[in-house]
Amino acid sequence: MTESPESEALPDDEPKPFLEHLEELRWMLVRCLFALGIGLALCIGFVPQIVGFLKRPLDVVDPEGLIRIVSLSPTGVVGMWMRIGTWSGLLLAFPVIIYFVTRFVFPGLTPREKQLIRRASGFSAGLFILGVVLGYIIVPYALRMLLTIHGWMDLAPEWTIQYYVLFVIQLMIGFGLAFQMPVIIVILGKMGLVSHQQLRSKRKHVLVGCFIIGMFLTPAEVVSQFAMAVPLYLLYELCIWILWMDDRKSSEGETENEEADSR
Repeated sequence: MTESPESEALPDDEPKPFLEHLEELRWMLVRCLFALGIGLALCIGFVPQIVGFLKRPLDVVDPEGLIRIVSLSPTGVVGMWMRIGTWSGLLLAFPVIIYFVTRFVFPGLTPREKQLIRRASGFSAGLFILGVVLGYIIVPYALRMLLTIHGWMDLAPEWTIQYYVLFVIQLMIGFGLAFQMPVIIVILGKMGLVSHQQLRSKRKHVLVGCFIIGMFLTPAEVVSQFAMAVPLYLLYELCIWILWMDDRKSSEGETENEEADSR
């Protein structure tokens, strides 16, 4: 016996009292903080290795070590140590946090929405990792651009560890977050909220929007902004193709059903 459209549109869980939802929200936040704490505890002892990893792009650009990375206060390095450990722990705990958040939201979703979220989870994680890796690859090119500007203005580069690490992390996380845009578009398309025809009609606006996103999610230099905007727009075109293929399969299936009914 097949379910009616009305039954598919309703969540499969019974409504819960408001206070019970608040209690579940509280426990979800506690679990997320606990996961972040474990990630921080695992990463805090490896901060020197993490800093070395973040400094590799600078070593590629400046193999002779002429650019100094300095700390301007006795306690500044302690705050930087904690911030790097926290950011690294957050990246490590991110999949677990997403799992807890999804488990909290799932009871309020329809079966179709749950299926879409499950399918998109792996795609989302893969794109996030791809974005972070691409951001790390872009760092040397962005540094070369900035060093060229330093030379043009006849300035000797001497950067603090706080600003350098912030620069690298902003690029990596910015790329990872920006690469979540295709996931959102595909989910909206699968739910019937947008179509490939609508996406095609907004290409010019989206192209400008990609550069605006690159401007906000990357440091203030041209190389990283272009490096983010171009892949973002290509991923947008991929979303159009995915939704077009989905509509084509749906129309072919409807045609086959009509032919079968006519027989």
